[in-house]
Amino acid sequence: MGEFFFKLRGILDKEWVFIDGSYIRAHQHASGARRGEDRAIGRSRGGATTKIHLAVDAHGHPIDFEITGGEVHDSQVASDLIELVGEADYLIADKGYDSEHIREVARNHRMTPIIPRKSNSKKPNIDFDHYLYRLRHLVENAFARLKHFRGIATRFEKLARNYKSMLFLACLFIWCKAK
Repeated sequence: MGEFFFKLRGILDKEWVFIDGSYIRAHQHASGARRGEDRAIGRSRGGATTKIHLAVDAHGHPIDFEITGGEVHDSQVASDLIELVGEADYLIADKGYDSEHIREVARNHRMTPIIPRKSNSKKPNIDFDHYLYRLRHLVENAFARLKHFRGIATRFEKLARNYKSMLFLACLFIWCKAK
């Protein structure tokens, strides 16, 4: 399914790439899948959740995504998202992605990381561009568009592969509206 989506989405504007994560509450019927199958449902204080880690282009169109259990922190998946994106001019993310490892992975892919430092950081943030960081609403808007699809907003699928297929379809609809 993913290969089909990547062929249809067209030319990407990879000048700016925004990454972020968002929680999705899993419906009570999403539990109970067979053992040995990937479910990507985590347990937390809020109950059963899935997390979508999304990368969008400069127009707010989905480039790629990963899904994990809700307990997985954004920074643990950032390297995988950067690998999926490939090359871009700038990588814009929030404070949750503030680590030297993520910055190095971005630089290795010829991206300039625009990530604010945490308040307790001792290092200066020379490359930080306030204008580009303010455009981070594009990734939040992409999550809002994805959550308009009922199957995405209320996860009913028991298996991660089925939920991922639904996400590919939702991303495809977003890309079709863009053209």
